[in-house]
Amino acid sequence: MENLLSRITLNSEINHGKPCIRNTRYMVEAMLEYLAGGDTVDDILLEFPDLDRDDILACIAYATASMKFKDIEVPAA
Repeated sequence: MENLLSRITLNSEINHGKPCIRNTRYMVEAMLEYLAGGDTVDDILLEFPDLDRDDILACIAYATASMKFKDIEVPAA
């Protein structure tokens, strides 16, 4: 997992310091939104050919790691 997480960068010069893939403008948040919206990893890779499978897995790994440190509020149904 450490190897995957090394693909995620935080740079105040890129996307206001939000987590991105390899110092690009591809935000982790955006990739997770695609996945949550029903896109597959293959769908994302077709749309963004300069990314690879490990980049998307890194986004998932980052989200998983961040869950260990923060409480998430979920609105009541």
